[in-house]
Amino acid sequence: MSEDAQALSMQERDAGIVRASIVGIVANILLAAFKAAVGALSNSIAITLDAVNNLSDAFSSVVTIVGTKLASRPADASHPFGHGRAEYLTTIAIGIVVAFAGVEAARESIWRIINPEEATYEAVTLIVVGVAVVAKIALGRYALSRGKALNSGSLRASGTDALMDAIISASTLVAAVIFIVSGVSLEAWLGLVISGFIIKAGIDILREAIAKILGGRIDASLAQKVRAAVMTVPGVHGAYDLVLNDYGPNRYFGSVHVEVDDTLTAAEIDSLTRKVQDAVMKNCDVMVHTVGIYSTNTQRTGEQADIFLALVRLANNDRNILQTHGFYVNEETKRVQFDMVVGFDAPDRSAVVEGVCQELHRQFPAYEFVATLDSDISD
Repeated sequence: MSEDAQALSMQERDAGIVRASIVGIVANILLAAFKAAVGALSNSIAITLDAVNNLSDAFSSVVTIVGTKLASRPADASHPFGHGRAEYLTTIAIGIVVAFAGVEAARESIWRIINPEEATYEAVTLIVVGVAVVAKIALGRYALSRGKALNSGSLRASGTDALMDAIISASTLVAAVIFIVSGVSLEAWLGLVISGFIIKAGIDILREAIAKILGGRIDASLAQKVRAAVMTVPGVHGAYDLVLNDYGPNRYFGSVHVEVDDTLTAAEIDSLTRKVQDAVMKNCDVMVHTVGIYSTNTQRTGEQADIFLALVRLANNDRNILQTHGFYVNEETKRVQFDMVVGFDAPDRSAVVEGVCQELHRQFPAYEFVATLDSDISD
């Protein structure tokens, strides 16, 4: 998420997406009208059909506006976290359009390879194609830029779609130059190669949007920023187990665990957790609705220190152990508890935790060791 997107209110962001989409609609309609007029005057069915393609691109921008409006609807009893994920559905729709365009381009290219025709390149056709390339590159770069600034997957997808159209049109110009110079027609082969890139672009758009809906890994920079905000609160010794649920662009709800002194009272802990929530909201615009508490020994000496160092050594010697935290020794019950983050690549994650506990118990038989298996869910 860009700094610009974070600084904007949701109303400003939505308005920016709508404005950028309107630019896309107007540009594509004007381009379609230009191609349709030239196609009618030159009696070129190819140019006329290409005008229809621009109208479909304008429709994609309409879909973006509709998705943005649906996503901006406030939370209600049926959707208590809002409707922000509607934007991801919009991105999926545009991704399907891009992928379908690639498939159609591949189909047409294969047909022309199997049924070759003598290439004819009229000056008016090449001029129209050149205008289309310039217009689509400008429109694509604009949509990508605004999509990045506003954290809009739909705008980025529209920008990708426009650039793919520009590449297709540019390949026609390249094929025309090659044919004019050498007499060799490569348009169909170039189209087939480029169609593969277009299909991949569509699949990438779909993969990104679907991952967000399914609960993909959160952006590392955002996770680090949230933890940094948590650590600004006096009395917090560590921030762990960060979970952020994505309910649409710039709409995150989650939880985090913090380490605090075991001498704090309930009232002090209550005050500290509220400060954590406020700090994260102020600096990251993220709602942390739950702040879990790990108590840590205020003075770690004697056997407590020996046990902790033994745990650190065991963790450092096992590449599957990514982190340990929440370490606490209860001297009255002789119970040692901690959490252990084990990587997903470990053959048996539970066995890793059990092995560490058994080794610690062998070294310190007077103590009971209880470890919680944590997952590597955020950087």
